[in-house]
Amino acid sequence: MRRVYTVLAYAVAVGVVVQAMAIAYAVAGLDNFVNGGGVFDKSVMESDQLAFPEVVGVMVHGLNGGILIPAIALSLLIVSFFAKVPGGVKWAGLVLLLVAIQVNLGYAGHDLPALGAVHGMNALLLLGSAVHTARRVRRAVASPVAEPVERVATRAEAG
Repeated sequence: MRRVYTVLAYAVAVGVVVQAMAIAYAVAGLDNFVNGGGVFDKSVMESDQLAFPEVVGVMVHGLNGGILIPAIALSLLIVSFFAKVPGGVKWAGLVLLLVAIQVNLGYAGHDLPALGAVHGMNALLLLGSAVHTARRVRRAVASPVAEPVERVATRAEAG
């Protein structure tokens, strides 16, 4: 279970990296599209045709951030109850909380664009927390807690 815990925590971190890559790809493509005279509006997103190929980055960002990462983070929390990592439930819970905040910031940013800055900052917090959560397993395995040893009295002590 510790291996699953580690893989899921790293999967959240990788998901955050994919998010950054996808949105950067989309924005770079958007810049090229607009500089070439294109117009980006709601109809571009709702169209069956891609106005520019990099618009796929927006779709990947939405699906990955709205469905995939939350599912992985929830799975991480569930697995944390069985993985027996010291503090593992707490850290998995923090990762899930940061994911929930991130998703809500992403949706709220459509109405209040200034939240985009907070969305970006929270993504970095989430990335760091997910990596820390994954690395806790290695620390737990490297420094196991010594179990107390029962002491047997010798003749001199018993006597």
